[in-house]
Amino acid sequence: MKYKITNYWQGSKTIIEVDELKKEYNGLTAVKGVSFDVGRGEIFGFLGPNGAGKTTTISMLCTLLRPTAGHATVNGFDVARDKLAVRRSIGLVFQDPSLDERLTAVENLRFHAMIYGVPKADRDKRIPVVLELVELEGRQNDLVRTFSGGMKRRLELARGLLHQPKMLFLDEPTLGLDPQTRHHIWEYVHQLKIEEGLSIFLTTHYMDEAENCDRVAIIDHGQLIAMDTPENLKEEIGGEVIMLSTRDNRAAADEIQNKFALKAVEVNGELSLQVADGNHFMPRLIKGLETEVASISLRKPTLEDVFLKLTGRRIRDEKIEGIEQERTRRRQRGGRKV
Repeated sequence: MKYKITNYWQGSKTIIEVDELKKEYNGLTAVKGVSFDVGRGEIFGFLGPNGAGKTTTISMLCTLLRPTAGHATVNGFDVARDKLAVRRSIGLVFQDPSLDERLTAVENLRFHAMIYGVPKADRDKRIPVVLELVELEGRQNDLVRTFSGGMKRRLELARGLLHQPKMLFLDEPTLGLDPQTRHHIWEYVHQLKIEEGLSIFLTTHYMDEAENCDRVAIIDHGQLIAMDTPENLKEEIGGEVIMLSTRDNRAAADEIQNKFALKAVEVNGELSLQVADGNHFMPRLIKGLETEVASISLRKPTLEDVFLKLTGRRIRDEKIEGIEQERTRRRQRGGRKV
């Protein structure tokens, strides 16, 4: 199946323009000539597994890495030639913790303001605003080492907003957080879009998070393989998804291929296949299979199904989960549960 790349955010001027951006490390190509744009006021998401090129792309756009080839602008400034102007235009929340835990919340914010050259009068007005936005105004004088993982993430968001950037970059913004805190972070992100007038570029490997984006670009092995709204990406799969487990999944997959000309992919011990009309097809499937069926269910397509269709595998593999667990331990070390 061929997926379209919708490369222009309709009805809005662009704040990011990327043309054939490429990054090589010691002969290995981490990002392979990607092209896309981001509209002003858009929440734009990069969805892909660890090592797909998400963080490398953001690092080039934030001027932390110099592109090997290609061209990119952020807020009209070239990322290679106008680094200082780009940095003044953006806020950045890193994937890994970057706060000074020996300082209080307000001391972290003041230090950031000084680095960005925010005048004292503006700083004194802005700090209470961003602390209130992330609901930390009552903890401003507490040491950061006493904060939970979710509170630290909220403070990092506040810090990234302090100098009133035009563009906010969030690299795996909820990695290692519990589901309730992840939900709260997303409430803040949508609030920022409305109240601060921000454009937001985020990376994630959480499928449910990508659903919050206006547009999603799926990246794998350094290449963009699909880009559109979450709804359009799911619609292009067509129909519905059947999940079934059998006595012998390999034999069942061969039967499905031979009898119904459909490809079944094994996911977590179950077979997944896309069909046009699940309610009518399921009885035919059960009746036609010689392999014993243990369970079967029907659901609407998700972005997980889109990725599976495009790559033949799930986005979350053991390598990702192991890395996430380690980062979760680092975030929780010394912090309390939200």
